[in-house]
Amino acid sequence: MGILATIIVGLIVGLIARAIKPGDDKLGLIWTIILGILGSLLAGWFGQQMGWYLPGEPAGWIASVIGAIVLLVIYGMVRGRRG
Repeated sequence: MGILATIIVGLIVGLIARAIKPGDDKLGLIWTIILGILGSLLAGWFGQQMGWYLPGEPAGWIASVIGAIVLLVIYGMVRGRRG
C-alpha cells in the first residue's frame, strides 16, 4: 500500500502545484506524479536541513506543494533556455 499511497499523494501534490503556478507546463500524468513525489522529497530534505523535520519524518502537504512549485520554476527556466 505504500507505493500506491506515494503515487496518489504525488499526483495530488503535482496537480495542486501546477494549478497554483501560472503558465503552461505541458506535463502529462506520469510527469505530474513524478513532480509531486520529487517536490515532497525536496521539501523533506530541505526541512531536515533546516531542523524542521526529523530524519524519516515526511514533509507536510504545504511544504510538498512548495517543493513541487520550486521544481516547476526550475523546469521552466531550463526549458526556456533550450527553446
